[in-house]
Amino acid sequence: MLFPTSVIGSYPKPKWLLRTLSNPKASSEEKARALDDAVRLVIKEQELAGVDIPSDGEMRRVEMTEYFTERIGGFTFKGPVRVWGNNYFNKAAVVGKVYYKSPMLVDEFLFARQSTNKRIKVPITGPYTIADWSFNEYYRDKRELALDLASVIRQEIQSLAKAGADFIQIDEPAMSTHPEEVPWAVETLNEVVKGINGVKFGVHICYGNYRALFPYILEAKVDQFALEFTNRRFRDLDLLKEYSYDKELGLGVIDVHNSRIETVEEVKYGIGEALKVLPPEKIYVNPDCGLKLLDKTVAFEKLKVMVRGAREMEAEISGNGKR
Repeated sequence: MLFPTSVIGSYPKPKWLLRTLSNPKASSEEKARALDDAVRLVIKEQELAGVDIPSDGEMRRVEMTEYFTERIGGFTFKGPVRVWGNNYFNKAAVVGKVYYKSPMLVDEFLFARQSTNKRIKVPITGPYTIADWSFNEYYRDKRELALDLASVIRQEIQSLAKAGADFIQIDEPAMSTHPEEVPWAVETLNEVVKGINGVKFGVHICYGNYRALFPYILEAKVDQFALEFTNRRFRDLDLLKEYSYDKELGLGVIDVHNSRIETVEEVKYGIGEALKVLPPEKIYVNPDCGLKLLDKTVAFEKLKVMVRGAREMEAEISGNGKR
């Protein structure tokens, strides 16, 4: 298959799930059943949209760093911090040496895998972003903290690989926001994947200054970068050409910042732009970022358009030998 389609990770939570989770009268068993049902639902919706490599929609996660800092030793919480608009997350502080306590994602991966016959992508927040989005009250500097976190995340990925996960996406949205730290941020990324075989590793980076990533990011020992492009009007594809990028590319063709449904032609245009830089077998197709802030119906329609565009481009290339 050319242009396999996937998601970045998050998907809008059903309103009934949010009501159940916020209901003080709901038992822990009722909340657990609601979460299981939500995972089954969002995987089925992705299948109905035609997505080749779904995720569980991160139904069990509230925020991408909070979920992990709750489960990694050495953290405590300082309270809610505004991210943007009326969106908050519970920001953690490092008050001791971080350490791995127990598997964090294995059970949710196993449940997702039994809910579909398709390959499951498992997103996990990377050490640099966790370090950057936490208060540091223990370590000498952010780099020292991130390297210790890399060891923790590597242990989690080893647990996932042992359970059968074979496509793991490391989310590092903060990496492009501090240009002076990119060289050692890539070092922490390589520590995460060191010595782990049999797993396709992707890295997702969005926002920030992509030019600041190069050429250092080319040293990352991963298979794929999933990057935001639609919101940038595909301009940063020139960077890949400039630096002779040759890894797989998770091409963002769906803008998650607004509710407008893209057209099939817009999706095909984005793929066509990527084909000026990479051969078709190197291109995966996905949204720019997670879909969780969109209305669920809008997210579903966007995924359908994304898949249709990818399949039409595949048919054109397969039928003509070239576009």
